[in-house]
Amino acid sequence: MAVDNEPRETFEDVDWDDIDETTRSFSRKTIVTIGVYVLFAVGLLYDYVLKPSRADTIEPLGISLQALDWLYILTLLTILVGVVVPLYENGRMTRYYWQQFRKNRAAVASLLYLGVIFLIGSIGPRFLEQPTVDSSNAYQPPVFTSAPNWLPVECAGEVAGGSCHGTWAHPFGTTHEGKDILVSVIYGMEVSMQVGLIAALITITIAAIVGVSAAYFGGWIDAALMRYVDIQITFPTFFLYLMIVYLYGGSLFSMIVIFGLLGWGGIARIVRSEALQRREEEYVLAAKNAGASGYWTMRRHLLPNVSNSVITAVTLLIPGLILFEASLAFLGLGDPTVPSWGEVIASGRNDLPNAWWVSTIPGIFLFFTILAFNFVGDALRDALDPRAEGGDQ
Repeated sequence: MAVDNEPRETFEDVDWDDIDETTRSFSRKTIVTIGVYVLFAVGLLYDYVLKPSRADTIEPLGISLQALDWLYILTLLTILVGVVVPLYENGRMTRYYWQQFRKNRAAVASLLYLGVIFLIGSIGPRFLEQPTVDSSNAYQPPVFTSAPNWLPVECAGEVAGGSCHGTWAHPFGTTHEGKDILVSVIYGMEVSMQVGLIAALITITIAAIVGVSAAYFGGWIDAALMRYVDIQITFPTFFLYLMIVYLYGGSLFSMIVIFGLLGWGGIARIVRSEALQRREEEYVLAAKNAGASGYWTMRRHLLPNVSNSVITAVTLLIPGLILFEASLAFLGLGDPTVPSWGEVIASGRNDLPNAWWVSTIPGIFLFFTILAFNFVGDALRDALDPRAEGGDQ
């Protein structure tokens, strides 16, 4: 048998400086993440600095991106990097969470529904023009339905028995202005996803930073941050938005930014409460005693262990944001340049006795979207929080 005569490395021979340098080096994931955001920054720079003023952002497709579109892209990239990639990397935990989540059948169906809404809302407006006024097609009923031919307008479908029957030219019918409701609903899907996801991302980012920092540092930092949260929660954000509407007009971008920047107080309290409990855990104390910096401890230990509560809180926040945007659009305080479910519902409120579909169809989509987010939020709470008792649905 051959004898290994090579000297063995002992504990004293380990080059700890070399190990520290290796630890500090960027991982492949970090490099890819930085590259993705650099590409985003390059695209943004091209669109606002290098591109001719009247040219489209993506000229071959005729797509012109606005500030809200760029913010939406940034949100989707952040969700991809911060949620999708970690779920893929931690396959065992993802499978466990999915087993718990799928016990709630209503939540699984809701997740599929939201996926369809997201895909249609993200792709459809890129290839469909906004609904235009066409008085010759006013009050056309949805396909497979009919309405009394009681208005002095031409029926685009078949007229039988004194009733106008719907046609596939307008599957969901039209409004009193002749706007196609299907196209309006598709644009409303995009608006709802933008409002819910962008405002939620802004909210969760600020709430996580404030809540974890307050819990970790404590003392006067905790007191100052929580007193600010108390003041912000009582601040009349709605009246601030009304003032912006009065001065500059309704804007979906300003609404998302205002409610995102000023709506994180409640979630910050939840994060702080969870982080205060985790701060006294052995792994956090061990990291402190080993000389870990506060930033490293918060990023690697506190934040990941409060993420479950944050995710469930955000999934329950999103439907409130969507409903609030629809309410503002219904009252005429939304963005007049962007079709919204609330705007379409408002346009048909005076025609319910004769043209029920104008308000009912977008109202159904709004109702099921909010309900789906609530189902998903409840199921995520049961799946991610081991203290919750989830039952089979």
